Amino acid sequence: MNQGTFAYLSLSSIKAGVRAREFFLEQPNSITLHPIVTLPLDSVIPEDPKTLSNKQPRIVLAGEAACAIYAFPPNRHTLGATAYLIVENQVRILVDCPAWDEGTQTFLEQQGPIDWLFITHRGGIGQIQALQQALGCKVLIQEQEAYLLPGITPESFQQDYSLSLASQVIWTPGHSPGSSCLYLMEYGGVLFTGRHLLPDPQGQPTPLRTAKTFHWPRQIRSVRYLLEQFTPETLNFICPGANTGFLRGQRAIDQAYDRLAQLDLVTCLRTQPLL
Repeated sequence: MNQGTFAYLSLSSIKAGVRAREFFLEQPNSITLHPIVTLPLDSVIPEDPKTLSNKQPRIVLAGEAACAIYAFPPNRHTLGATAYLIVENQVRILVDCPAWDEGTQTFLEQQGPIDWLFITHRGGIGQIQALQQALGCKVLIQEQEAYLLPGITPESFQQDYSLSLASQVIWTPGHSPGSSCLYLMEYGGVLFTGRHLLPDPQGQPTPLRTAKTFHWPRQIRSVRYLLEQFTPETLNFICPGANTGFLRGQRAIDQAYDRLAQLDLVTCLRTQPLL
């Protein structure tokens, strides 16, 4: 396991093991709190799959830092999820699996060799075998979900894993046992959340409880953990792994830390799952 750390994260100070993640929720400060809105996983219906293959990935962030971020069209193989490509100077990272077709392959080949494919959770696997075989990239997944990749020998991690000097993976269990986020230092801090945090109809980041949620209290504790690790200066954007239609044309959720801090996590614990 790679235990690398960087300035904005204090992960090295966290004791290893699950016990270190079992922290208690404190009463929120006197700020404006927003209730959690629960939505089904497929509440934002992806566009007609016949048209998706004709669409190119779009720029999310570029020009102000030494890397670019692209978002792929929703992928029907992952229930309409959004995959991302991070292009740094020395490394290229796919976050979850985009739809694998000729257009995707051509685009990725134009960006240069893909070094890593990071899977945020079991729902982001998609057509991973075909993709990994064509690209020859390394695959990273949290150790509790590595068994879901037959025929592939992935890299796995327990708590955190450094992919580059500017990017690090953080275990945030709850949505699924191995649910994890990727943090990128550029652009004031960008967090790729998979389905751990999704936009609600107002575009606010929120945890989502469904009948398939693995462990809801743990997911809420993982949200609190992220709030403890970051600040408004180190977490500027969230790139969610689904429900991007709720962003209303925006490419990412801005003012990410401030928006997260407005969640009423105590009330959220009492949220009932949707069927």
